Amino acid sequence: MEKLITRKEAAEILGISIATLDAARNNGLISYVQYVENGCVYFTDIALQEYIAKCTRRAKPVERNGTYRKPRSTKV
Repeated sequence: MEKLITRKEAAEILGISIATLDAARNNGLISYVQYVENGCVYFTDIALQEYIAKCTRRAKPVERNGTYRKPRSTKV
């Protein structure tokens, strides 16, 4: 059986607050384990990895427009 991670430990691993973790759980962004209704909430390592993957964005390439000038015309 996989080790279960508490809310506090999961928040520390992800580098977020417990309130942010609870908001993500309530919005369905992260899966969790709860044996009884209104009982303790636990997370798995796989759930944390999936959450990180959902929150990961690709960097956009930097545009090379260094100045606000218009390009010179090539009239001869």
